[in-house]
Amino acid sequence: MKHKQTKATSIPSYVKVEVFSRDRGRCVYCGSPYGQPNAHFIPRSKGGLGIPENILTLCLDCHHRFDFGRRQEREGMKEFFAEYLQSKYPEWDETKLIYHKYKEET
Repeated sequence: MKHKQTKATSIPSYVKVEVFSRDRGRCVYCGSPYGQPNAHFIPRSKGGLGIPENILTLCLDCHHRFDFGRRQEREGMKEFFAEYLQSKYPEWDETKLIYHKYKEET
């Protein structure tokens, strides 16, 4: 049985299909036709959810640069991706992309 956080941060196949379609099967950063919908905007290690609003289609090179590139480059990519996701989801809110063990009651 998967831990709740592991399940919440994993990317279900239906999300991959939706994101791949949204991104037209291309890396949203460089336009490569070899993109895969498996990059978290908020990383799994920081509780990033496996939902379409947090997932991007990236080629292997751009995904690696986003995860391990120079800090300045990663920050520029993150800003670009935030604008891209905001354009796709007008109500997009980075703070709602993180797994919380206990949901706040409103």
